[in-house]
Amino acid sequence: MDELTNHAKHIRQNIVRQVYFAKSGHPGGSLSSADLLTALYFKVMDINEQNVNSIDRDRFVLSKGHASPLLYAVLAEKGLIDDAELNGFRTLNSKLQGHPNMNYVPGVDMSTGSLGQGISCAVGMALANKLDQNEHRIYVLIGDGESEEGQVWEACMAAAHYQLDNLCVILDYNHLQIDGDLQEVISPEPFQPKFAAFGFHTLEINGHCMTEILTALDKAKTLKGKPTVIIAHTVKGKGVSYMEKKAAWHGTAPDAAQYSQAMQELGGKAE
Repeated sequence: MDELTNHAKHIRQNIVRQVYFAKSGHPGGSLSSADLLTALYFKVMDINEQNVNSIDRDRFVLSKGHASPLLYAVLAEKGLIDDAELNGFRTLNSKLQGHPNMNYVPGVDMSTGSLGQGISCAVGMALANKLDQNEHRIYVLIGDGESEEGQVWEACMAAAHYQLDNLCVILDYNHLQIDGDLQEVISPEPFQPKFAAFGFHTLEINGHCMTEILTALDKAKTLKGKPTVIIAHTVKGKGVSYMEKKAAWHGTAPDAAQYSQAMQELGGKAE
């Protein structure tokens, strides 16, 4: 567990570093999901350098594509992209653009950006695996604000209709989106009964407790006949005190003093 905690800490450092040097990006929702992807990539999914370009492995879709600093930090931590590439985040001619592109970045399994489309693609990938008798699983991370998109629920209906028990949806439930509190913008809550009504097995966890995350991911593998959603309660900006629970940090880059403070709190160096 200490190893996973250390991975998550380093991933958070690289999220903040990317956004700071690019002077743009989305730190809040990247930090809130860091523990979830750490568990996926370092304990659950079978992705590695040898099979990164194959579909004969578990695959992951970042439906909330604006959280690309998280995905890039995870891929670098996993050794699938060069750590030095993170310095080019959101710069001209860099492969690491503001939203992930599967044509340029090893380990990115789907190009995403327009909210709602990522989960739709994940449903298609899971259905294809069923038809091809490919036993590997498809994981997709969606946002709570993203869940205001009708396309999310259309995808969920299709997933349930085709009994895609090889699909695991993870909801980053941090209660905030770019315009403010979820309930004040246009609430898609309550999530648990809604997903259940749409034909999903539902699990609800603390999205920052590694034990709960791993237990839920293991449980999801055993649930048959329906897709599974893991509703992960998280904190926007987790790990950086002045970002936590602040909607303003959805898509804002820290200044030099804020960057220094963030790196100190995350146990890194402001290089």
